[in-house]
Amino acid sequence: MPIKLCGICSKEFYAKPFFIKRGHAKYCSKKCQSKAQKRGKFINCDTCGKQAWKMPKHLKHSKSGKFFCTKSCQTLWRNRFYSGPRHPNWKDGGRTHYRNVIKKHSEIPRICANCKNNDERVLVVHHKNRNRKNNNIENLMWLCSNCHLLVHHYNEKI
Repeated sequence: MPIKLCGICSKEFYAKPFFIKRGHAKYCSKKCQSKAQKRGKFINCDTCGKQAWKMPKHLKHSKSGKFFCTKSCQTLWRNRFYSGPRHPNWKDGGRTHYRNVIKKHSEIPRICANCKNNDERVLVVHHKNRNRKNNNIENLMWLCSNCHLLVHHYNEKI
């Protein structure tokens, strides 16, 4: 009766001679067998410090060399370096919020001031004095894309 030692927990177990002959009898249970098949390692999250299990393919593909326990930790790390003025698409912070300013005022109907088109998919905000930094409600108006192009490139009057 052949007795073997488990390759993971070193516990003695009975193994059939046929399994030993074929090279199978290495582990005492399915639990130890699955432990032996695991690849990868535990890493510490670079944001919060928690431990997380990472597979070799995930360890190999990190461009920054940093590892994270969740996507939210990765986003927190990334936003420290790529948010605000450091982001490549940054456009002067407050300059682009004029669309929200005009949306909040319900007394200005959402229709084109020139052709009366009311399709919100084509409406854009126009600055009457053409100063994009002047976001007073008196300076803003809705125009459709076509009329906006005519006003800016062909000096058409509204």
